[in-house]
Amino acid sequence: MARLADTAGATVVGEVTQRLERPHPATYLGKGKIEELRQRVEGDDASVVIFDDELTPAQGKNIEDATGRRVIDRAELILDIFATRARTSEARLQVELAQLEYMLPRLTRMWAHLGRERGGIGMRGPGETQLETDRRLIGRRIKLLRDRLVEVGRARAVQRHGRQGAFRVALVGYTNAGKSSILRGLSGAGDIVVEDRLFATLDPLTRDIDVGGAGGGGRILLTDTVGFIRKLPHHLVASFRATLEEVTEADLLLHVIDASHPAWDEQRAVVEDVLDELGASRRPLRHVFNKIDRLSPVDVDALRERAANLMPDAVFASAITTDGLAPLRAALLASRRALRPLATVRLPAAAGKLLATLHREGEVAAVFSEGATLVVRARIDDALVARLRQHGATVVMDTGRV
Repeated sequence: MARLADTAGATVVGEVTQRLERPHPATYLGKGKIEELRQRVEGDDASVVIFDDELTPAQGKNIEDATGRRVIDRAELILDIFATRARTSEARLQVELAQLEYMLPRLTRMWAHLGRERGGIGMRGPGETQLETDRRLIGRRIKLLRDRLVEVGRARAVQRHGRQGAFRVALVGYTNAGKSSILRGLSGAGDIVVEDRLFATLDPLTRDIDVGGAGGGGRILLTDTVGFIRKLPHHLVASFRATLEEVTEADLLLHVIDASHPAWDEQRAVVEDVLDELGASRRPLRHVFNKIDRLSPVDVDALRERAANLMPDAVFASAITTDGLAPLRAALLASRRALRPLATVRLPAAAGKLLATLHREGEVAAVFSEGATLVVRARIDDALVARLRQHGATVVMDTGRV
């Protein structure tokens, strides 16, 4: 929570906690704790109070009345950070929709507060442009944004259709786990932004990666996606659904885990919950422990032993050390080959175009002649098998399928 506040530009001057079986319906905290909070706010001269949970509109208003300070909750804070990170038109649409849906039931409190002061954490982005609107205008804007995002979803569907036949891999994980570093390390693309901060990436970024293999057989499409976090506002998950469809349609998910984080197992559970919410929990998945360069050899051995019981297929990598991504490249090549079984292809010796297609799109292991027939042993996927047969080639898979 302190890291989120810092990311949003706040300086944390104090912390108040309370153990309760359930939040107080009117003020979230108990009466005595609210009074303690008021005294702490005055003593520390705090200008904003941030709650590490989502408050109801009534709770937010009552706490503001009791403390005399601006009150924002975890969801509002994350939405504010997303507003400062949004760079592309699509990301701005998604963040604005989430902010307006959050704002709609809280208009009365927000208007009252903004009459006293403008701007600040929680009020950037569309918050400032909607001050004088009413519920009807905001509702109309929400409908417009939803319609535009439907168009974005259609455009993304067309893009994904154009990638059919390619092996698609999506990087998922907790925010700041190092997904962008892995994408840059595997692709060698220096234009990929890598920053040690929360939510540095909001828009999916796809690169063509060569992970080895003969005849281009190790080429994959690797996509970096927005990071997840504990208690991710449901408005954000909903508005970013078109973007996150890259995850639901990938052939393989790489769940990147920050091996150096003391709570990596809790972060892993958070990501799994979000994947389940997106309907992607049944996609093929491999765990990647990143940043092992930050651990001592003893700690790495202990991590491997622990992970062996939970995730026997886990890969251990470092995006910044020499050959630190070699194990991940090998794992990706193995996953790619699993979907491209060996086959025997027979085609006329004069079918030079088909042979060129096999070399370009498959992984050719051997070529020899049997009279007027060329025999090719290669790894090929189902789409290429269908095209070869359409052009008169005979294809026999090693599994016995003809």
